[in-house]
Amino acid sequence: MKLQDSVIAITGGGQGLGRAMAEYLAAKGARLALIDLMPEKLAEAAEACKLAGSDAKTYVCNVAKEEDVEQTFEAIVRDFGQLNGLVNNAGILRDGLMVKGEDDQIVKRMELSQWQAVIDVNLTGVFLCGREASTQMIKNGDQGVIINIASISRAGNMGQSNYSAAKAGVSALVPVWAKELARYDIRCMGIAPGFIETEMTASMKPEALEKMTAGIPLKRMGKPEEIASAAAFIFENDYMSGRMIEVDGALRL
Repeated sequence: MKLQDSVIAITGGGQGLGRAMAEYLAAKGARLALIDLMPEKLAEAAEACKLAGSDAKTYVCNVAKEEDVEQTFEAIVRDFGQLNGLVNNAGILRDGLMVKGEDDQIVKRMELSQWQAVIDVNLTGVFLCGREASTQMIKNGDQGVIINIASISRAGNMGQSNYSAAKAGVSALVPVWAKELARYDIRCMGIAPGFIETEMTASMKPEALEKMTAGIPLKRMGKPEEIASAAAFIFENDYMSGRMIEVDGALRL
């Protein structure tokens, strides 16, 4: 698929990896539909995309709410006249051990609210956005690509029962959708980033960052633009579908 003049929706597009992918794709001529809950961040990201040389529109949407998602994707097609891509990137963290004990006493457990919040956004949100994007693509007769942003935590990471479960589910959807949607000329791929330089990692303690980086064979964290270039590669290669690409500096071998 040619990125020039393609319309690509990005959830969580107001900051972090979402914004980095938006700017990268805008520089390649794609038109962006940026989806997020924060209007201020969306406005900043849209302006950055325009400075990169392309058009961008913003949509305030809670991806965990069905009605919001339906209305948003209908609006995107109404505004742009087409939809060619979706990057399912929106996600949250609510980390914690499932059960924490000290001296045979249970001192803390992961609350159901922690579990449900992450599942609602990181998994249900991906399903809802994937369903609505593909619905609009099929109705409009658009060639399309869906990219699910997972994580190497999909293989299981201590303190992330909720996040790991959601990202494993997101990864499992990739081959399912690739098989189901191929007849409509819609491809589906996934990217599983490792540790990437974002606002979240920047807020970590220096000693924690140093320890984390030491465990990466390439001895550095990834850069947001390296995830963005992987997304662009997927969009442009019309024979890639149903697979996960791990961009992690050889952390998970």
